[in-house]
Amino acid sequence: MSALMIRDLHKSYGGLEILAGINLEARTGEFVALVGPSGCGKSTLLAMIAGLETVTSGEIWIGDRLVNSVQPKDRDIAMVFQSYALYPTMTVRQNITFGMESRGVPKAEQAEAVKRVAALLQIEQLLNRKPGQLSGGQRQRVAMGRALVRDPKLFLFDEPLSNLDAKLRVDMRTEIKKLHHRVGKTTVYVTHDQVEAMTLASRIAVMNQGSVQQFDTPKRIYDRPTNMFVAGFMGSPAMNFIPARLTGSTSISVRAADGSDATLALAAPLPTGAPKDVVLGVRPEHIYRFTADLKSRKPAVQPLQAPVELVEPTGAETLAVLRLGDLEITGRFEPDDAPVMGETITLGIDMSRACLFDPATRALL
Repeated sequence: MSALMIRDLHKSYGGLEILAGINLEARTGEFVALVGPSGCGKSTLLAMIAGLETVTSGEIWIGDRLVNSVQPKDRDIAMVFQSYALYPTMTVRQNITFGMESRGVPKAEQAEAVKRVAALLQIEQLLNRKPGQLSGGQRQRVAMGRALVRDPKLFLFDEPLSNLDAKLRVDMRTEIKKLHHRVGKTTVYVTHDQVEAMTLASRIAVMNQGSVQQFDTPKRIYDRPTNMFVAGFMGSPAMNFIPARLTGSTSISVRAADGSDATLALAAPLPTGAPKDVVLGVRPEHIYRFTADLKSRKPAVQPLQAPVELVEPTGAETLAVLRLGDLEITGRFEPDDAPVMGETITLGIDMSRACLFDPATRALL
């Protein structure tokens, strides 16, 4: 059964359309991430699910109930905000129980809920402190605790980690994933950080300009992006886009560093009617230093000459900016096999992992 169903959802402010026909489903216990650039509509969509924004047209179902006109307090949801929204004059315990107090939950039941949630989030020692005495990560745990005591059908997270520093963000990301596995509640999580989406979600909705570009598993979105926007947005560094031209049913040509055309064999024939001009999409980690051993291990690897413009060591890997004709592309190399700035190397492009796009529609071929 679906815990959340969104059907042909539209949102407009006057003549400005913010969401244009959104269709999404979250299965019971699933973790769905909404990801996209600022202004794409993801936070507006979350607010509409929560009941904080009205629906222009379309339907929102939570479980078996249409909730378009249902007040936020009656939707059986819990929301964790970017700003934590804790009461500064209340203790952690009082912040967690505030909603239960408002609903008239008996004291004994409140105490049991606080005990359970505090143990789950490992904040037992913080219950008598006030928010000003807590770190950012501790405040975020308290905000999650306030949501967890409700035992709702649906958890909504609105960029909850964006105010944290880089290390704490990684730590809290791990905690949220562990929490989801323990609690098993359906979760919708908004983020602009594609790494957060990839690591946390069972399925990702990639949004742009008010519409869902692709809704699929992290692996499918990364390996087979439905269009060039998804391909360029998901992945860091981004996918390389290389202009190419079909030279046969199973080959393309690209412009090499010396201005000549280099032919690359495709791993599989393109469908009938494919355009002559295409865009070759290659992830940085699918670019190697070409060797005979590499060719024996990866038969689909195709060689290509390229000078090295820049080298960026990052510790676990080394990024190299390489030139193809007038184009710069990025490769990701093992530190011990990294190229040196100024040298010309023979690249090995793994064509079995490459994507081809139509430059007119920007869609995957």
